[in-house]
Amino acid sequence: MSSRTRFSNAYKTAKRITFNDSSKFIIFSDCHRGDNSFADDFANNRNIYFHALKHYYIEGFTYCELGDGDELWENIEFKEIFEAHKNVFDLMRLFYVENRLHRVVGNHDMVYKRKSYVEKHLYSYLNKVTGKQDPLFPGIVFTEGLILTHETNGQEIFMAHGHQAEWMNYTGWKFNRFMVRALWRQLQIFGIGDPTSPAKNYRELIKVERRTKRWIIENENLFTITGHTHRPRFPEPGDIAYFNDGSCVHPRSITGLEIENGAISLIKWHIATTEDGTLKVIRRLLEGPQKLIDYKTE
Repeated sequence: MSSRTRFSNAYKTAKRITFNDSSKFIIFSDCHRGDNSFADDFANNRNIYFHALKHYYIEGFTYCELGDGDELWENIEFKEIFEAHKNVFDLMRLFYVENRLHRVVGNHDMVYKRKSYVEKHLYSYLNKVTGKQDPLFPGIVFTEGLILTHETNGQEIFMAHGHQAEWMNYTGWKFNRFMVRALWRQLQIFGIGDPTSPAKNYRELIKVERRTKRWIIENENLFTITGHTHRPRFPEPGDIAYFNDGSCVHPRSITGLEIENGAISLIKWHIATTEDGTLKVIRRLLEGPQKLIDYKTE
């Protein structure tokens, strides 16, 4: 199966949502939430992420998480991740019960394609105070793709994790998972990165972006948003409509894409120092806002 076929299948089976210019979406990916150990890349940014996500909840945004939300290559059990970052999952649950949470599967959480796994681990959790199972994300469904369709002009925004561009991280993901668990997780102690990840292998990153762009061009420059590479992308109107939200495991910052008032923006949340020495989590606009309609092709 080629990358073209994998992307096309993700598009055909994608969950579809209608939106309008009053809709508000925040798009993050590649959180890689772990067990708060030395190998948990998310741990360094968890306070930034929680603050940002709480802001979006209060402001009425819908949260779209484009894969690799949970690090299930390095960690065998979801329970360990949940217990390490319960405050985050409590907040995500608030989005979910209001139908404002949509999650796409990535290569590091590919097990979420199995309904039985999701039902067992994500529908509910053990409340250690009461000893009973409390609801977490009952009935949640993970898809490979998500499509936003504008209810007036019909413009489509296709979202996927982006691992569809790689055979090893899509079809051969179990082997890569084994290598991460058996070898690369331990080598992280010495600062050695996982070469199976395009985020840490520049040559693979370029290949992923090239294949993704090729599919977009072949599909009439379809407005497409992915993650996976951890490299933010924000094209100008008229260029190849390939956006990337970056990741939530940048050093001391997270990046994402906002859709609001019919426009898209690339944003960054990070910790800054005020003049009096106080540390503060702030939002910084990196690109945009740019009207979505400016990317529409006939």
